Amino acid sequence: MDVNTLAWAVLLLPLLVAASILLGLKRWSGLSSLVSTGSALFTLVMCIMLASGDDGTAMPFHWIQLDDGNFTVDIGLTLNKLSKGMMLIVTLIGFLVHLFSLAYMKDDKGKARYFAGLSLFMFSMTGIVLANNFVMMFIFWELVGVSSYILIGHWFHKESAADAAKKAFLTNRIGDFGFMIGILLVWVLTGSIYFEEIKEAVGGVKNLTLLNIAMICVFCGAIGKSAQLPLHVWLPDAMEGPTPVSALIHAATMVAAGVFMLARVSFIVDITELAATVISTIGALTALVAALMALQQNDIKRILAYSTLSQLGYMVMAQGIGHGGSEAGMFHLYTHAFFKALLFLGSGAVIYACHHRQDIWDMGGLRKKMPITFWTFAIGTAALIAVPFTSGFWSKEVILETALHEGKMLPYVCGMIVAFLTPFYMTRLVIVAFTGKSRTGDADHAKEVGPIMWIPLAILAFMAIFSAYSFISGPFQANGHADIGHLFSHIGLTAILSLVGLIVGVGAAVFLYKGKDEDPISIPLFRDKFYIDEIYNGIVRVFQDAVAAFLDIADRFIIDPVVARAPAVGAMMAGSFLRVFQVGNVQAYAFMFGAAVVALIFFLIL
Repeated sequence: MDVNTLAWAVLLLPLLVAASILLGLKRWSGLSSLVSTGSALFTLVMCIMLASGDDGTAMPFHWIQLDDGNFTVDIGLTLNKLSKGMMLIVTLIGFLVHLFSLAYMKDDKGKARYFAGLSLFMFSMTGIVLANNFVMMFIFWELVGVSSYILIGHWFHKESAADAAKKAFLTNRIGDFGFMIGILLVWVLTGSIYFEEIKEAVGGVKNLTLLNIAMICVFCGAIGKSAQLPLHVWLPDAMEGPTPVSALIHAATMVAAGVFMLARVSFIVDITELAATVISTIGALTALVAALMALQQNDIKRILAYSTLSQLGYMVMAQGIGHGGSEAGMFHLYTHAFFKALLFLGSGAVIYACHHRQDIWDMGGLRKKMPITFWTFAIGTAALIAVPFTSGFWSKEVILETALHEGKMLPYVCGMIVAFLTPFYMTRLVIVAFTGKSRTGDADHAKEVGPIMWIPLAILAFMAIFSAYSFISGPFQANGHADIGHLFSHIGLTAILSLVGLIVGVGAAVFLYKGKDEDPISIPLFRDKFYIDEIYNGIVRVFQDAVAAFLDIADRFIIDPVVARAPAVGAMMAGSFLRVFQVGNVQAYAFMFGAAVVALIFFLIL
């Protein structure tokens, strides 16, 4: 199979599977799940074949042609190190999520619809990764939003799930509106929508102020998709969807799209100083604020959700800190995909075993009852908190070292504070959920999940430790790798502060939470997420009430009397007047005709 056929097959196979399930296989949920999972495995195999080949482009499909061919939009696929490496992450995590879902969703009534949504999600993300131009990327960008709406709201009979799906969709529309404006501005400034052509033309743009504005508008798309301040509010609520969906969204698809897009246009960020500062600042603040929020959450999935927000802040921050930052951010995206997918699937195994309890204070004692889940979850936690020599350690250190080297002190300080907070709240989660005694009957009767669920955990645990090392990162075409020799020969401020933060964070959590049956700390500001949701709800409520009141007045005193009643009254009066002349008598009609003729002659004479 040639490269062109392989590339198009990777893109279109998930779409064909989703359509086949919804149009023909939906009544056979077991078959639908197997077809979807099999297609995910086949797509992974094809991506491995693509990764082993040369870079290039697949033959494009000509979609739009205007102005006698001067403006064209193609559906074209780019195959380079960035896209091929990202595709390997998406398809591997996607396949493991499919495999895990076979057991997790086995009794779900909407299983066929669920697997069709997973396939549609894979198609949408594949389109973003392989797109060779802004217009194609934007189309699939919106499809990712639709896919997330479908999967987050999978259990639509739950009001909370339906509201979470709407919240995710609408919040992303705000960012996407800015993204669309940014695309139009880039096209005006460079005369192209194709990434390679923009890269060649952007150096000649003279209006750098407008280019900075364009890049900030493009970044708005990443603020929405990658859940950065102030559009972060949708991501924790997205936990209302099935846990495997959370793993897919948080590890390899939706939230990763924004970081990937910034890496794709890093050549613009490099020459737009203001935009780069905005990107790094928002990323750093998101990392810090999200970590503070995570300190006081009790829902196991929400803790991991705020952890994702914080780690995404690291990645976005890296995109704006200067030379080497984009590669560092993508390296962290690569390692984060494995250990965050592991943690979410591990939390799914815990929730499944505890009969869908999600509050960590309703758990306890799971270490002995679920040993495989515990050890894999512990490995994922070690990678997330950057224990030395795990994958997360290498990628996080690169970001912080780059920030320090480029003199970006605000991002560096925020990153260092997060390096202390992350070990604290993740150690808290592990201690409360897995150690001590069982606090509820559901936790007491929990038992280890079956192999269909723990095999993906074992694979991801291996990747959480070793994915940063060259024997894995090389084939995955990652933008970085572990360098033990460099670490020991350049032990500096960053390494020392990171290690101190790790020890202090873990130690403080052990001291405060070991053996506790309730949270000894209560910080309402962090628990209630800085009241940002409440502020938004107040704004929306006031705005809705004001608009509703205005429309009510307009309807009562303008639309109803002027638009609706006035024409009706006028027609009625005209009818009443004309009825006077409709007497039904031939002599009367003859008289009126004669009178009209006399009046006409009189008018003409005068």
